[in-house]
Amino acid sequence: QVQLVESGGGLVQAGGSLRLSCAASGRTFSNYAMGWFRQAPGKERETVAAISWSGGTTYYADSVKGRFTISRDNAKNTVSLQMNSLKPEDTAVYYCATDRRFRTWGRIANLGDYDYWGQGTQVTVSS
Repeated sequence: QVQLVESGGGLVQAGGSLRLSCAASGRTFSNYAMGWFRQAPGKERETVAAISWSGGTTYYADSVKGRFTISRDNAKNTVSLQMNSLKPEDTAVYYCATDRRFRTWGRIANLGDYDYWGQGTQVTVSS
C-alpha cells in the first residue's frame, strides 16, 4: 500500500523560509514523478511544483518560480520542497502526491495524473 507522509509545515513570517518533506513507501518511488500541491481555503487545489521520475525535469507554478525548489532523493524515498521568500498568499495546506504513470516522459504538472496523496501539512505565512 502506497503511503505518503508530509512534514515541515508551520507558521512563519512573510519573507521567511520553510522546508517541506514527503516520505514515500509502498511503491518503487524512483519510477514515478512526484509533485507538491496546495489548497487554500475556498480555493481549488493547485499544482505548486513537480519533478520527474529521473529528477531531470521540474515544473513550477508561475507564482512560486524563483522562490521554491523541489528535489528528490530516490535512495531515501523522499521529495522535498524548499520554500523561500514566503508570502501570505502561500498560506495553504500542502500535499505531496505520486504520479500514476510509470516512468512517464510526459508533462508532470497535471494534478489529475496523480493518484496517491499524503494527508497534507499546513503552511501559514503571517504578514
